[in-house]
Amino acid sequence: MSKTIRAYAASAPGKALASISYDMHDLSPNDVLIRVESCGICHSDVSMLDNAWGMSAYPLVPGHEVIGTVVERGDQVAHLNVGQRVGLGWFAGSCMTCRTCMSGQHHLCGSSEQTIVGRHGGFADYVRCRAAWAVPLPAGVEADSAGPLFCGGITVFAPIASYGIKPTDRVGVVGIGGLGHLALQFLNKWGCEVTAFTSSEAKRAEAMTLGAHHAVDSRDSTGLAALAGSLDFILVTANVSLDWPAYISALAPRGRLHFVGAVLEPIPVSVFSLLGGQRSLSASPLGSPATLVTMLDFCARHRIKPQAEYYPMSRVNDALEHLRAGKPRYRIVLQADFA
Repeated sequence: MSKTIRAYAASAPGKALASISYDMHDLSPNDVLIRVESCGICHSDVSMLDNAWGMSAYPLVPGHEVIGTVVERGDQVAHLNVGQRVGLGWFAGSCMTCRTCMSGQHHLCGSSEQTIVGRHGGFADYVRCRAAWAVPLPAGVEADSAGPLFCGGITVFAPIASYGIKPTDRVGVVGIGGLGHLALQFLNKWGCEVTAFTSSEAKRAEAMTLGAHHAVDSRDSTGLAALAGSLDFILVTANVSLDWPAYISALAPRGRLHFVGAVLEPIPVSVFSLLGGQRSLSASPLGSPATLVTMLDFCARHRIKPQAEYYPMSRVNDALEHLRAGKPRYRIVLQADFA
């Protein structure tokens, strides 16, 4: 039996989103259908709308930071109940049988399915996904603001959990925006001594309230030089080019410069800048369903949540304009208001 879905979609790059409807056919045995309550807006939605990555298909329904309730489930789904509140992020499926999935790294599956790549996303009244990627929302995590945790949150949490960051470590966060403001909260509650790097004077003050112990101008060569050899881990959430050799010099022996921001220009690296101190350069995408569960539990325990601004979904174009202007502090959440 088909179901008519209402959504907001762009018909081509650069076009405003407009109302559309489409039919969704029966669920696969391992799928669930989620009634959307809210959906965050991410810069990745903008990149997909603009076809910046060359993989967009139109009409494009964005939205991959979904909070909603399960309304239908395939006949092989036993771990989720109808009426249960869940979240859905960038990934909507993975094969569940390859070596990567079986080792718990589902987000690195070569056959993974993305929520807004080749399928319609969460700027809609309903969205579907493989049940393994619909992650239950625990008590203690506020549903209204939780959507951005399923993209921005897991993007910065996963490397903290994966690379053995210790509470005794001195760490840095480059870029205090939608990703960075969450990274500051995570790392502070992790027990680290946290330095925020930002070019915005206003954000330097805000960073201190979010969990930073120190704030440094991200383009200040003198400030960077003063940190030489001191930081165990630097998490780059920005997507602009900076003086990367200076950041590598700020790493302590065995330190790591890790990218989660989509910096488009090549990173200039001298092997000798890594070799002597056994430093590392790395990057990562999001995280597995199990890491999502761990992150949500950590958020509930430490009362961590995104700082969000709210729009009704019917004003999605206003929200996108606000995001493109770089004005949100720090995430935007659309609240479904389909009649």
